Amino acid sequence: MPDTTDRRILRHLLADPELPNAELAERAGVTPASLWRRLDRLREDGVIGAFEARIDWRKLGYEVQVSLRFTLDKTEPRAFDNFIAAARKVPEVTEIQTFLGSVDMRLSVIARDMAHWQQIYRESILTLPHVQDSDALMLVSTIKDVQELPL
Repeated sequence: MPDTTDRRILRHLLADPELPNAELAERAGVTPASLWRRLDRLREDGVIGAFEARIDWRKLGYEVQVSLRFTLDKTEPRAFDNFIAAARKVPEVTEIQTFLGSVDMRLSVIARDMAHWQQIYRESILTLPHVQDSDALMLVSTIKDVQELPL
């Protein structure tokens, strides 16, 4: 388990992932060498995964963002595997999640505009296998999107 110093490092790292290590060490109250060792241990322990870019799809021309929820036909033994394999082939699908409960799968889909969304929906989404029911939620705005935790 991370100790108090590790949590302080993680808190500052989450608040500003692009912070140079020297400044992160200063803010966390440790030496740069200690920071390096702690970060290395946190990576080895799997606490810190990969650093990743967060893309603003709208700035790249994808004005439509849709969250699709699916209930699959569970009488088909390979329903999940077949659905996931087909969804992975849709280039506009940016995220695939599985759930327990009344919703089995969720896809995040991006489109340039409503005409593009209709094309994706008709040609790619409606052809996904083993769908029993679906529901679409169109993103209007994002109010809160943070990675910070009360560490």
